[in-house]
Amino acid sequence: MHERIHHRAFTDRLMSAEQAAEFIKPGMTVAMSGFTGAGYPKSVPGALAAQMERQHAAGKDFKINVLTGASTAPELDGVLAKAEGMNLRLPYMSDPELRRRINDGNMEYMDIHLSHVAQHAWFGFYGKIDVAIVEVVGVTAEGDLIPSSSVGNNKTWLEMADKIIIEVNSQQSAAMEGMHDIYYGTALPPHRKPIDLTTVRDRIGQQYMDVDVNKIVAVVETDAPDRLSPFAPVDETSEKIADHLLTFLDSEIRAGRLSEKLLPLQSGVGNIANAVLAGLSRGGYKGLTAYTEVIQDGMLELIKDGTIEFASATSFSLSSEGIEEFNRNVDHYRKRILLRAQEISNHPEIIRRLGCIALNGMIEADIYGNVNSTNVLGSHVMNGIGGSGDFARNGYLSVFMSPSTAKGGKISGIVPMASHVDHTEHDTMILITEQGLADLRGHSPKQRAQIVIDNCAHPEYRPMLQDYFDRACKESYGKHTPHLLGEALSWHERFRQTGDMRPAN
Repeated sequence: MHERIHHRAFTDRLMSAEQAAEFIKPGMTVAMSGFTGAGYPKSVPGALAAQMERQHAAGKDFKINVLTGASTAPELDGVLAKAEGMNLRLPYMSDPELRRRINDGNMEYMDIHLSHVAQHAWFGFYGKIDVAIVEVVGVTAEGDLIPSSSVGNNKTWLEMADKIIIEVNSQQSAAMEGMHDIYYGTALPPHRKPIDLTTVRDRIGQQYMDVDVNKIVAVVETDAPDRLSPFAPVDETSEKIADHLLTFLDSEIRAGRLSEKLLPLQSGVGNIANAVLAGLSRGGYKGLTAYTEVIQDGMLELIKDGTIEFASATSFSLSSEGIEEFNRNVDHYRKRILLRAQEISNHPEIIRRLGCIALNGMIEADIYGNVNSTNVLGSHVMNGIGGSGDFARNGYLSVFMSPSTAKGGKISGIVPMASHVDHTEHDTMILITEQGLADLRGHSPKQRAQIVIDNCAHPEYRPMLQDYFDRACKESYGKHTPHLLGEALSWHERFRQTGDMRPAN
Protein backbone atom coordinates (compact mmCIF):
# COMPACT_ATOMS: atom_id res chain seq x y z
CA MET A 1 0.00 0.00 0.00
CA HIS A 2 3.00 2.32 0.28
CA GLU A 3 2.28 3.45 -3.27
CA ARG A 4 -0.23 5.88 -1.69
CA ILE A 5 2.52 7.49 0.44
CA HIS A 6 5.26 9.29 -1.51
CA HIS A 7 7.01 11.25 1.24
CA ARG A 8 9.68 9.78 3.50
CA ALA A 9 8.60 11.67 6.62
CA PHE A 10 5.22 9.93 6.46
CA THR A 11 6.56 6.42 5.90
CA ASP A 12 8.91 6.94 8.84
CA ARG A 13 5.89 7.43 11.08
CA LEU A 14 3.93 4.37 9.95
CA MET A 15 2.48 2.37 12.83
CA SER A 16 -0.56 0.37 13.90
CA ALA A 17 -3.87 1.95 14.90
CA GLU A 18 -3.28 0.71 18.45
CA GLN A 19 0.08 2.48 18.62
CA ALA A 20 -1.40 5.67 17.17
CA ALA A 21 -4.24 5.66 19.68
CA GLU A 22 -1.68 5.83 22.51
CA PHE A 23 -1.12 9.50 21.67
CA ILE A 24 -4.66 10.30 22.85
CA LYS A 25 -5.04 10.86 26.58
CA PRO A 26 -8.08 11.34 28.84
CA GLY A 27 -9.58 14.81 28.75
CA MET A 28 -8.16 15.71 25.34
CA THR A 29 -10.11 17.41 22.58
CA VAL A 30 -9.77 15.30 19.44
CA ALA A 31 -10.89 16.60 16.03
CA MET A 32 -11.61 13.94 13.42
CA SER A 33 -12.43 13.92 9.74
CA GLY A 34 -15.82 12.76 8.50
CA PHE A 35 -19.00 14.23 7.10
CA THR A 36 -22.28 12.28 6.74
CA GLY A 37 -20.63 8.89 6.88
CA ALA A 38 -17.84 9.67 4.41
CA GLY A 39 -14.12 10.23 4.87
CA TYR A 40 -13.98 9.41 8.59
CA PRO A 41 -11.01 7.56 10.15
CA LYS A 42 -11.71 3.83 10.07
CA SER A 43 -9.12 2.30 12.43
CA VAL A 44 -7.84 4.61 15.16
CA PRO A 45 -11.25 5.31 16.78
CA GLY A 46 -11.84 1.58 17.27
CA ALA A 47 -8.39 1.10 18.77
CA LEU A 48 -9.00 4.10 21.02
CA ALA A 49 -12.36 2.70 22.16
CA ALA A 50 -10.67 -0.58 23.10
CA GLN A 51 -8.15 1.33 25.22
CA MET A 52 -10.96 3.25 26.89
CA GLU A 53 -12.77 0.04 27.78
CA ARG A 54 -9.63 -1.41 29.33
CA GLN A 55 -9.13 1.74 31.40
CA HIS A 56 -12.76 1.75 32.51
CA ALA A 57 -12.50 -1.92 33.50
CA ALA A 58 -9.53 -0.96 35.66
CA GLY A 59 -11.61 1.70 37.39
CA LYS A 60 -10.03 4.65 35.55
CA ASP A 61 -11.91 7.35 33.69
CA PHE A 62 -11.09 7.87 30.01
CA LYS A 63 -13.24 10.33 28.08
CA ILE A 64 -12.48 12.86 25.38
CA ASN A 65 -14.22 15.67 23.51
CA VAL A 66 -14.86 14.85 19.85
CA LEU A 67 -15.24 17.35 17.01
CA THR A 68 -15.92 16.40 13.38
CA GLY A 69 -17.39 17.89 10.23
CA ALA A 70 -20.81 16.28 10.68
CA SER A 71 -22.04 12.73 11.38
CA THR A 72 -19.68 9.81 10.90
CA ALA A 73 -20.37 6.06 11.25
CA PRO A 74 -20.44 3.17 13.76
CA GLU A 75 -16.66 2.75 13.44
CA LEU A 76 -16.24 6.20 15.01
CA ASP A 77 -19.32 7.52 16.80
CA GLY A 78 -20.72 4.07 17.57
CA VAL A 79 -17.62 2.51 19.12
CA LEU A 80 -16.72 5.59 21.17
CA ALA A 81 -20.30 5.89 22.44
CA LYS A 82 -20.42 2.21 23.43
CA ALA A 83 -17.10 2.63 25.22
CA GLU A 84 -18.59 5.58 27.13
CA GLY A 85 -15.59 7.52 25.88
CA MET A 86 -17.03 10.95 25.06
CA ASN A 87 -17.60 13.90 27.35
CA LEU A 88 -18.76 16.13 24.50
CA ARG A 89 -19.66 15.67 20.85
CA LEU A 90 -20.23 18.33 18.17
CA PRO A 91 -21.54 19.50 15.70
CA TYR A 92 -23.88 16.81 14.23
CA MET A 93 -24.52 13.10 14.66
CA SER A 94 -26.73 10.26 13.45
CA ASP A 95 -25.48 7.15 15.24
CA PRO A 96 -28.25 5.36 17.24
CA GLU A 97 -25.99 4.44 20.17
CA LEU A 98 -24.65 7.97 20.40
CA ARG A 99 -28.15 9.40 20.17
CA ARG A 100 -29.35 7.16 22.99
CA ARG A 101 -26.57 8.24 25.32
CA ILE A 102 -27.15 11.92 24.56
CA ASN A 103 -30.89 11.64 25.21
CA ASP A 104 -30.28 9.63 28.37
CA GLY A 105 -28.22 12.55 29.65
CA ASN A 106 -24.98 10.56 29.85
CA MET A 107 -22.94 12.93 27.66
CA GLU A 108 -23.04 16.47 26.32
CA TYR A 109 -23.87 17.38 22.75
CA MET A 110 -23.62 20.73 20.99
CA ASP A 111 -25.81 21.13 17.91
CA ILE A 112 -24.26 23.86 15.74
CA HIS A 113 -24.77 25.43 12.33
CA LEU A 114 -22.14 23.71 10.19
CA SER A 115 -20.86 27.01 8.80
CA HIS A 116 -19.98 28.09 12.34
CA VAL A 117 -17.79 25.20 13.43
CA ALA A 118 -14.46 26.16 11.84
CA GLN A 119 -14.68 29.83 12.75
CA HIS A 120 -15.80 29.09 16.32
CA ALA A 121 -12.81 26.77 16.66
CA TRP A 122 -10.53 29.56 15.47
CA PHE A 123 -12.22 31.99 17.86
CA GLY A 124 -11.20 29.63 20.68
CA PHE A 125 -14.75 28.79 21.74
CA TYR A 126 -13.92 25.06 22.00
CA GLY A 127 -10.51 25.42 23.62
CA LYS A 128 -7.32 23.83 22.39
CA ILE A 129 -7.41 20.98 19.87
CA ASP A 130 -4.93 18.41 21.11
CA VAL A 131 -5.05 15.81 18.33
CA ALA A 132 -6.46 15.66 14.81
CA ILE A 133 -7.21 12.32 13.10
CA VAL A 134 -7.75 12.80 9.38
CA GLU A 135 -8.37 10.28 6.60
CA VAL A 136 -6.74 10.95 3.23
CA VAL A 137 -6.46 9.22 -0.14
CA GLY A 138 -2.69 9.59 -0.20
CA VAL A 139 0.38 11.76 0.33
CA THR A 140 2.23 13.45 -2.55
CA ALA A 141 6.00 13.56 -2.98
CA GLU A 142 5.88 17.16 -1.72
CA GLY A 143 4.16 16.10 1.50
CA ASP A 144 0.71 17.42 0.59
CA LEU A 145 -2.40 15.48 1.57
CA ILE A 146 -4.87 14.23 -1.05
CA PRO A 147 -8.31 14.70 0.55
CA SER A 148 -10.70 11.79 0.87
CA SER A 149 -14.44 11.46 0.18
CA SER A 150 -15.22 14.36 2.49
CA VAL A 151 -13.43 17.61 3.27
CA GLY A 152 -15.55 18.99 6.10
CA ASN A 153 -13.41 20.81 8.68
CA ASN A 154 -10.20 18.89 7.91
CA LYS A 155 -8.25 21.97 6.86
CA THR A 156 -9.02 23.63 10.19
CA TRP A 157 -8.22 20.52 12.24
CA LEU A 158 -4.84 20.12 10.52
CA GLU A 159 -3.97 23.76 11.13
CA MET A 160 -5.10 23.95 14.76
CA ALA A 161 -4.16 20.57 16.29
CA ASP A 162 -1.00 20.14 18.34
CA LYS A 163 -0.54 16.57 17.07
CA ILE A 164 -1.80 14.91 13.90
CA ILE A 165 -2.60 11.28 13.06
CA ILE A 166 -3.11 10.49 9.37
CA GLU A 167 -5.07 7.49 8.09
CA VAL A 168 -4.26 6.65 4.46
CA ASN A 169 -7.18 4.61 3.10
CA SER A 170 -6.55 2.55 -0.03
CA GLN A 171 -10.30 1.86 -0.41
CA GLN A 172 -10.87 5.47 -1.40
CA SER A 173 -10.44 5.94 -5.15
CA ALA A 174 -7.09 7.43 -6.10
CA ALA A 175 -8.92 9.04 -9.01
CA MET A 176 -10.45 11.53 -6.56
CA GLU A 177 -7.18 13.42 -6.71
CA GLY A 178 -7.94 16.79 -8.26
CA MET A 179 -11.63 16.85 -7.28
CA HIS A 180 -11.02 19.09 -4.27
CA ASP A 181 -10.74 22.85 -3.86
CA ILE A 182 -9.14 23.77 -0.54
CA TYR A 183 -9.29 27.50 0.15
CA TYR A 184 -6.72 29.07 2.48
CA GLY A 185 -7.86 32.69 2.21
CA THR A 186 -10.07 32.89 5.30
CA ALA A 187 -8.97 35.12 8.17
CA LEU A 188 -10.27 36.21 11.54
CA PRO A 189 -12.09 39.52 12.06
CA PRO A 190 -11.26 42.32 11.44
CA HIS A 191 -8.97 41.07 8.68
CA ARG A 192 -11.49 39.16 6.58
CA LYS A 193 -11.62 39.73 2.83
CA PRO A 194 -14.33 38.88 0.28
CA ILE A 195 -14.26 35.30 -1.00
CA ASP A 196 -14.00 35.41 -4.79
CA LEU A 197 -16.49 32.67 -5.61
CA THR A 198 -19.23 33.78 -7.99
CA THR A 199 -20.26 30.57 -9.77
CA VAL A 200 -20.65 26.96 -8.66
CA ARG A 201 -17.71 25.94 -10.88
CA ASP A 202 -15.18 28.44 -9.53
CA ARG A 203 -11.90 27.11 -8.18
CA ILE A 204 -10.54 29.47 -5.54
CA GLY A 205 -8.06 27.22 -3.72
CA GLN A 206 -5.75 24.27 -4.24
CA GLN A 207 -6.18 20.54 -4.85
CA TYR A 208 -4.36 19.41 -1.71
CA MET A 209 -4.37 20.06 2.03
CA ASP A 210 -1.29 21.55 3.66
CA VAL A 211 0.14 19.92 6.76
CA ASP A 212 3.04 20.67 9.08
CA VAL A 213 5.09 17.47 8.96
CA ASN A 214 6.56 18.24 12.37
CA LYS A 215 3.10 17.83 13.96
CA ILE A 216 2.51 14.35 12.52
CA VAL A 217 2.97 11.70 15.18
CA ALA A 218 1.47 8.70 13.41
CA VAL A 219 0.47 7.43 9.97
CA VAL A 220 -1.88 4.45 9.78
CA GLU A 221 -2.69 2.50 6.64
CA THR A 222 -6.30 1.36 6.27
CA ASP A 223 -8.33 -0.47 3.65
CA ALA A 224 -12.00 0.00 4.54
CA PRO A 225 -14.98 1.52 2.74
CA ASP A 226 -17.18 4.36 3.90
CA ARG A 227 -20.21 2.87 5.61
CA LEU A 228 -23.50 4.44 4.60
CA SER A 229 -26.98 3.02 5.00
CA PRO A 230 -28.84 2.34 1.75
CA PHE A 231 -31.72 4.67 0.99
CA ALA A 232 -35.22 3.26 1.16
CA PRO A 233 -37.11 3.03 -2.14
CA VAL A 234 -39.06 6.13 -3.04
CA ASP A 235 -42.58 5.73 -1.65
CA GLU A 236 -45.87 7.31 -2.66
CA THR A 237 -45.67 10.01 0.02
CA SER A 238 -42.22 11.13 -1.08
CA GLU A 239 -43.30 11.16 -4.72
CA LYS A 240 -46.27 13.39 -3.90
CA ILE A 241 -44.02 15.81 -2.03
CA ALA A 242 -41.64 15.86 -5.01
CA ASP A 243 -44.53 16.46 -7.41
CA HIS A 244 -45.77 19.44 -5.37
CA LEU A 245 -42.29 20.95 -5.47
CA LEU A 246 -41.93 20.43 -9.22
CA THR A 247 -45.31 22.05 -9.86
CA PHE A 248 -44.19 25.01 -7.76
CA LEU A 249 -40.89 25.35 -9.61
CA ASP A 250 -42.72 25.27 -12.95
CA SER A 251 -45.00 28.06 -11.74
CA GLU A 252 -41.98 30.13 -10.66
CA ILE A 253 -40.51 29.74 -14.14
CA ARG A 254 -43.77 30.83 -15.77
CA ALA A 255 -43.90 33.83 -13.42
CA GLY A 256 -40.39 34.86 -14.50
CA ARG A 257 -38.88 34.47 -11.03
CA LEU A 258 -36.72 31.53 -12.10
CA SER A 259 -35.15 30.50 -15.38
CA GLU A 260 -35.39 26.99 -16.79
CA LYS A 261 -32.00 26.28 -15.21
CA LEU A 262 -33.39 27.36 -11.83
CA LEU A 263 -30.68 28.45 -9.35
CA PRO A 264 -28.05 26.34 -7.55
CA LEU A 265 -29.75 23.57 -5.58
CA GLN A 266 -29.03 22.58 -2.01
CA SER A 267 -30.50 19.31 -0.87
CA GLY A 268 -30.53 17.78 2.59
CA VAL A 269 -29.87 14.09 3.18
CA GLY A 270 -32.60 11.47 3.12
CA ASN A 271 -35.25 9.62 1.18
CA ILE A 272 -37.45 12.66 0.52
CA ALA A 273 -34.45 14.56 -0.82
CA ASN A 274 -33.62 11.67 -3.15
CA ALA A 275 -37.25 11.56 -4.33
CA VAL A 276 -37.13 15.29 -5.10
CA LEU A 277 -33.92 14.87 -7.05
CA ALA A 278 -35.44 11.99 -9.03
CA GLY A 279 -38.43 14.21 -9.76
CA LEU A 280 -36.18 16.84 -11.33
CA SER A 281 -35.03 14.28 -13.86
CA ARG A 282 -38.63 13.32 -14.64
CA GLY A 283 -39.47 17.00 -15.02
CA GLY A 284 -37.15 17.34 -17.99
CA TYR A 285 -34.74 19.84 -16.45
CA LYS A 286 -31.24 20.02 -17.95
CA GLY A 287 -28.08 21.94 -17.19
CA LEU A 288 -28.85 22.56 -13.52
CA THR A 289 -26.21 23.22 -10.87
CA ALA A 290 -25.90 22.35 -7.18
CA TYR A 291 -24.14 24.23 -4.41
CA THR A 292 -24.75 21.96 -1.48
CA GLU A 293 -23.22 19.93 1.34
CA VAL A 294 -23.42 16.35 0.10
CA ILE A 295 -23.57 14.40 -3.15
CA GLN A 296 -26.19 11.66 -2.67
CA ASP A 297 -27.13 8.77 -4.93
CA GLY A 298 -29.94 10.82 -6.45
CA MET A 299 -27.64 13.69 -7.33
CA LEU A 300 -25.10 11.30 -8.81
CA GLU A 301 -27.80 10.00 -11.13
CA LEU A 302 -28.73 13.54 -12.18
CA ILE A 303 -25.10 14.32 -12.97
CA LYS A 304 -24.88 11.15 -15.03
CA ASP A 305 -27.96 11.93 -17.14
CA GLY A 306 -27.16 15.63 -17.58
CA THR A 307 -29.93 17.01 -15.39
CA ILE A 308 -27.23 18.53 -13.19
CA GLU A 309 -24.30 19.98 -15.10
CA PHE A 310 -22.01 20.70 -12.14
CA ALA A 311 -22.15 20.17 -8.37
CA SER A 312 -20.14 21.70 -5.54
CA ALA A 313 -20.26 20.10 -2.08
CA THR A 314 -18.11 19.20 0.90
CA SER A 315 -18.75 15.46 0.97
CA PHE A 316 -20.21 12.42 -0.67
CA SER A 317 -23.07 10.59 1.03
CA LEU A 318 -23.44 7.51 -1.13
CA SER A 319 -24.87 4.05 -0.54
CA SER A 320 -22.67 1.07 -1.42
CA GLU A 321 -24.37 1.02 -4.82
CA GLY A 322 -23.65 4.70 -5.24
CA ILE A 323 -19.98 4.18 -4.39
CA GLU A 324 -19.78 1.43 -7.01
CA GLU A 325 -21.37 3.73 -9.59
CA PHE A 326 -18.96 6.54 -8.74
CA ASN A 327 -15.91 4.28 -9.01
CA ARG A 328 -17.10 2.84 -12.35
CA ASN A 329 -17.51 6.28 -13.91
CA VAL A 330 -15.09 8.35 -11.86
CA ASP A 331 -13.61 10.06 -14.91
CA HIS A 332 -17.07 11.39 -15.79
CA TYR A 333 -17.82 12.61 -12.28
CA ARG A 334 -14.42 14.17 -11.58
CA LYS A 335 -15.12 16.74 -14.31
CA ARG A 336 -18.46 17.68 -12.79
CA ILE A 337 -17.96 17.56 -9.00
CA LEU A 338 -15.88 19.73 -6.69
CA LEU A 339 -15.46 19.14 -2.95
CA ARG A 340 -14.69 22.13 -0.69
CA ALA A 341 -14.19 22.79 3.02
CA GLN A 342 -17.54 23.13 4.79
CA GLU A 343 -16.75 26.70 5.85
CA ILE A 344 -16.98 27.46 2.10
CA SER A 345 -19.72 25.00 1.06
CA ASN A 346 -21.93 26.40 3.84
CA HIS A 347 -20.72 30.00 3.80
CA PRO A 348 -23.77 32.28 4.31
CA GLU A 349 -22.48 35.09 2.10
CA ILE A 350 -21.73 32.76 -0.80
CA ILE A 351 -25.10 31.05 -0.45
CA ARG A 352 -26.83 34.42 -0.63
CA ARG A 353 -24.74 35.60 -3.58
CA LEU A 354 -25.42 32.45 -5.61
CA GLY A 355 -29.12 32.48 -4.68
CA CYS A 356 -29.37 28.84 -3.64
CA ILE A 357 -32.67 26.96 -3.51
CA ALA A 358 -32.62 25.26 -0.11
CA LEU A 359 -34.49 21.93 0.09
CA ASN A 360 -34.53 20.40 3.56
CA GLY A 361 -36.53 18.03 5.72
CA MET A 362 -38.18 18.72 9.06
CA ILE A 363 -39.72 16.94 12.04
CA GLU A 364 -42.62 19.35 12.37
CA ALA A 365 -43.79 22.86 11.52
CA ASP A 366 -46.34 24.97 13.31
CA ILE A 367 -49.17 26.89 11.69
CA TYR A 368 -47.08 30.06 11.47
CA GLY A 369 -44.15 28.42 9.71
CA ASN A 370 -41.72 27.87 12.59
CA VAL A 371 -39.80 24.67 11.82
CA ASN A 372 -38.42 22.03 14.17
CA SER A 373 -35.81 19.93 12.42
CA THR A 374 -33.97 18.44 15.40
CA ASN A 375 -35.98 17.51 18.50
CA VAL A 376 -38.90 15.12 18.94
CA LEU A 377 -41.32 16.46 21.58
CA GLY A 378 -39.00 19.40 22.03
CA SER A 379 -36.20 17.63 23.88
CA HIS A 380 -35.31 14.27 22.29
CA VAL A 381 -32.63 15.11 19.73
CA MET A 382 -32.62 13.16 16.49
CA ASN A 383 -29.53 14.28 14.54
CA GLY A 384 -29.02 18.02 14.56
CA ILE A 385 -29.58 21.14 12.51
CA GLY A 386 -26.70 20.37 10.16
CA GLY A 387 -26.41 22.95 7.40
CA SER A 388 -30.11 23.55 6.87
CA GLY A 389 -30.01 26.85 8.74
CA ASP A 390 -27.05 28.11 6.72
CA PHE A 391 -29.05 27.66 3.52
CA ALA A 392 -32.58 28.43 4.74
CA ARG A 393 -31.74 31.86 6.12
CA ASN A 394 -29.49 32.89 3.23
CA GLY A 395 -30.86 31.14 0.15
CA TYR A 396 -33.11 32.58 -2.52
CA LEU A 397 -35.80 30.08 -1.52
CA SER A 398 -36.13 28.08 1.70
CA VAL A 399 -38.24 24.94 1.36
CA PHE A 400 -39.02 22.48 4.17
CA MET A 401 -40.62 19.10 3.47
CA SER A 402 -42.13 16.29 5.54
CA PRO A 403 -44.99 13.80 5.55
CA SER A 404 -48.07 15.31 7.18
CA THR A 405 -48.20 12.51 9.77
CA ALA A 406 -45.91 9.98 11.42
CA LYS A 407 -46.28 6.84 13.54
CA GLY A 408 -49.30 5.65 11.59
CA GLY A 409 -51.13 8.93 12.02
CA LYS A 410 -50.47 9.29 15.75
CA ILE A 411 -48.24 12.32 15.19
CA SER A 412 -49.11 15.36 13.10
CA GLY A 413 -46.32 17.05 11.16
CA ILE A 414 -48.26 20.32 11.43
CA VAL A 415 -48.93 21.46 14.99
CA PRO A 416 -50.29 24.57 16.74
CA MET A 417 -46.85 25.49 18.11
CA ALA A 418 -43.53 23.83 17.30
CA SER A 419 -42.10 22.09 20.36
CA HIS A 420 -38.62 23.27 19.38
CA VAL A 421 -37.65 25.89 16.80
CA ASP A 422 -34.55 25.63 14.59
CA HIS A 423 -35.85 27.82 11.75
CA THR A 424 -38.16 30.67 12.66
CA GLU A 425 -41.13 31.75 10.57
CA HIS A 426 -38.88 34.50 9.20
CA ASP A 427 -36.67 31.90 7.49
CA THR A 428 -39.42 29.68 6.10
CA MET A 429 -40.87 30.42 2.67
CA ILE A 430 -42.35 27.11 1.48
CA LEU A 431 -43.76 24.15 3.43
CA ILE A 432 -44.61 20.91 1.63
CA THR A 433 -46.29 17.71 2.74
CA GLU A 434 -47.93 15.05 0.60
CA GLN A 435 -51.16 16.99 1.16
CA GLY A 436 -49.94 20.07 -0.67
CA LEU A 437 -47.69 23.13 -0.71
CA ALA A 438 -47.95 26.30 1.36
CA ASP A 439 -46.31 29.35 -0.21
CA LEU A 440 -45.84 31.69 2.75
CA ARG A 441 -44.05 34.52 0.96
CA GLY A 442 -45.61 37.91 1.35
CA HIS A 443 -48.13 36.89 3.99
CA SER A 444 -48.74 37.97 7.59
CA PRO A 445 -48.77 35.43 10.43
CA LYS A 446 -52.54 34.88 10.42
CA GLN A 447 -52.57 34.57 6.63
CA ARG A 448 -49.71 32.07 6.83
CA ALA A 449 -51.57 30.01 9.41
CA GLN A 450 -54.62 29.60 7.22
CA ILE A 451 -52.49 28.69 4.19
CA VAL A 452 -50.61 26.03 6.18
CA ILE A 453 -53.78 24.52 7.64
CA ASP A 454 -55.54 24.42 4.27
CA ASN A 455 -52.64 23.05 2.24
CA CYS A 456 -50.30 21.00 4.43
CA ALA A 457 -52.25 19.49 7.31
CA HIS A 458 -53.56 15.94 7.15
CA PRO A 459 -57.37 15.82 6.81
CA GLU A 460 -57.67 14.08 10.17
CA TYR A 461 -55.85 16.91 11.93
CA ARG A 462 -57.08 19.84 9.83
CA PRO A 463 -60.31 20.44 11.81
CA MET A 464 -58.36 20.35 15.07
CA LEU A 465 -55.89 22.94 13.78
CA GLN A 466 -58.68 25.11 12.43
CA ASP A 467 -60.52 24.99 15.75
CA TYR A 468 -57.36 25.96 17.63
CA PHE A 469 -56.61 28.83 15.25
CA ASP A 470 -60.19 30.17 15.28
CA ARG A 471 -60.34 30.20 19.06
CA ALA A 472 -56.85 31.71 19.31
CA CYS A 473 -57.89 34.55 17.00
CA LYS A 474 -60.75 35.34 19.42
CA GLU A 475 -59.17 34.63 22.79
CA SER A 476 -55.44 35.27 22.43
CA TYR A 477 -53.81 38.04 24.47
CA GLY A 478 -52.46 39.49 21.19
CA LYS A 479 -54.02 39.17 17.77
CA HIS A 480 -50.87 39.47 15.62
CA THR A 481 -49.71 35.85 16.12
CA PRO A 482 -52.62 34.33 18.04
CA HIS A 483 -51.88 31.52 20.45
CA LEU A 484 -53.63 29.85 23.34
CA LEU A 485 -50.64 29.37 25.61
CA GLY A 486 -52.37 26.79 27.76
CA GLU A 487 -53.06 24.61 24.71
CA ALA A 488 -50.18 25.43 22.37
CA LEU A 489 -48.14 22.35 23.29
CA SER A 490 -51.01 20.18 24.48
CA TRP A 491 -50.78 17.94 21.41
CA HIS A 492 -47.20 17.01 22.32
CA GLU A 493 -48.15 16.42 25.94
CA ARG A 494 -51.07 14.23 24.88
CA PHE A 495 -48.75 12.13 22.73
CA ARG A 496 -46.28 11.79 25.60
CA GLN A 497 -49.03 10.54 27.90
CA THR A 498 -51.12 8.43 25.50
CA GLY A 499 -48.95 7.75 22.45
CA ASP A 500 -51.30 9.68 20.15
CA MET A 501 -51.75 13.40 19.43
CA ARG A 502 -55.41 12.82 18.71
CA PRO A 503 -57.82 13.08 21.64
CA ALA A 504 -59.54 9.91 22.74
CA ASN A 505 -63.05 9.48 21.35
